[in-house]
Amino acid sequence: MKRFWEKAEAVVQDGGWGIALDERPVRTPRRAPLVVAKLALADAIAAEWLAQGETIDAAAMPMTGLSNAAIDLASPDPTAFAEPIAAYAATDLFCYRDDRDAALQAEQVAAWNPLLAWAEARYGVEFTITQGILPIDQPAETVAALREATFAVDPWRMAALTKLVTIGGSLVAGLASVEQAFDAGGLWDAVSLDELYQERRWGADAEAQAQRAAHKRDWDDAVRFLTLLD
Repeated sequence: MKRFWEKAEAVVQDGGWGIALDERPVRTPRRAPLVVAKLALADAIAAEWLAQGETIDAAAMPMTGLSNAAIDLASPDPTAFAEPIAAYAATDLFCYRDDRDAALQAEQVAAWNPLLAWAEARYGVEFTITQGILPIDQPAETVAALREATFAVDPWRMAALTKLVTIGGSLVAGLASVEQAFDAGGLWDAVSLDELYQERRWGADAEAQAQRAAHKRDWDDAVRFLTLLD
């Protein structure tokens, strides 16, 4: 799409805040009104539209994209949208420890155990921790409780949670982000611990670094989205 507007701004719309391009209301890809509950988020979306060049770069509009996902994808059927993320309750990254490298396992224990302990206290669950990468069954009560917690997340925060869990492989880290229970930077360090450890030991790989940087941008965007919702 070519840029056709000069001004982008947040405006009162439908009991919330919409975004107007030269007084034309912005709609989602499915033609729903792009209306958000918080002025701070609306201002951030308007700033993304204002920063566009001659053609729209969707990748440079993460707040817009996450809002579109919340409206078009998560809100119509929240349970179906959340199901792939709820499935991580059975396979959380933090429950799998390296069985070949004692130094790495020590770092995993230090970084991951406090997060699992938080989840155990918060949701009344217990985790089974294993050595290696072979799948292990978590207690049925744990899986059920974490799935329930996931389905309880509202569609707007679910849009961000989906990105966080997909990137990090940890539902625990995603839920901790939604609840702002830990520092966001520390949670990123936790989900990327294995990669960073291997890089320190064996040296940097340019392709891996580029991919991690892209994931870090997406992670930070999702965290920012959650912050703007509050």
